Amino acid sequence: MKTKIKAVAIRNLVKADTWIRWLGKTAKHIAVRSSSIETAHGLIPLRIYQPPGEGPFPVLVYYHGGGWVIGDLDVYDPLCRDLCNRSDCIVVAVEYRLAPEHPFPAAPEDCLAALKWTYEHIAQYGGLPNAIAVAGDSAGGNLAAVTTLQARECLPGVVKGQVLIYPVTDHYDPGTPSYIENANGPVLTRKLMMWFWDTYLLNSSQLEEGQTRHPRATPLMRSDLDSLPPTLLITAERDPLRDDGANFAARLSQHDNKVQYSLYAAASHGFVGLQGPNDHHNKAMSEISDWLTALFNA
Repeated sequence: MKTKIKAVAIRNLVKADTWIRWLGKTAKHIAVRSSSIETAHGLIPLRIYQPPGEGPFPVLVYYHGGGWVIGDLDVYDPLCRDLCNRSDCIVVAVEYRLAPEHPFPAAPEDCLAALKWTYEHIAQYGGLPNAIAVAGDSAGGNLAAVTTLQARECLPGVVKGQVLIYPVTDHYDPGTPSYIENANGPVLTRKLMMWFWDTYLLNSSQLEEGQTRHPRATPLMRSDLDSLPPTLLITAERDPLRDDGANFAARLSQHDNKVQYSLYAAASHGFVGLQGPNDHHNKAMSEISDWLTALFNA
């Protein structure tokens, strides 16, 4: 009960912080439609962002961050508008189920369902089903990586690339250098990240007591990281998750996958999108857009 109360309190706090949604928003000319996926567990809300023009357009399926506990379509609306505007891609934003009400593996189940829906229906919205990439930040980066691994088996060839923005890739280790250096933030603290993990895995039907790693939760621990699509992986220097991202990029490269890794010096967690259009954000958005253009034009 205490975990749920804390989760609701944090969600309300994020909602109240209007700075996180960029005052005035951005890219108001982008066409936005709402949709949903009907599943055995209920509806998965989607928000579809379409750039101007005739198309058809390549597609980016976006999974928001928030430690699998917070975040929603409204908080990430400005970022998705900016991504759509700069990349000239249709962006499909996914509102997956959150913990603790819906513990692991609810989120990766929803994210895979959203990818499958996109592949089967995006042509109706002017998208190219043969030009789909996935993306996400923080916990959303974790879900993007996990979804790519799931899709390799059940939707082979569908995911053409993945954009992982300071992703969570392994269960927390307080002794990791980036967890020590950035224990008190800024933005994301070690204590908060540990609470996110504990909340996400609490009461999971897929885990035994004391188990903290699973193939659909901790992609860094997997040994089968071969035959994955190209990856753009971005980390922030002042972030407890910096080493999670760097280690995953190295593992992907060791398995002969094509990886572009970028460490943003002096940047902190959330610099893409959640802190508004700062210099680091603008640089990262340009890198992401250029990478997606090269990916889909290859």
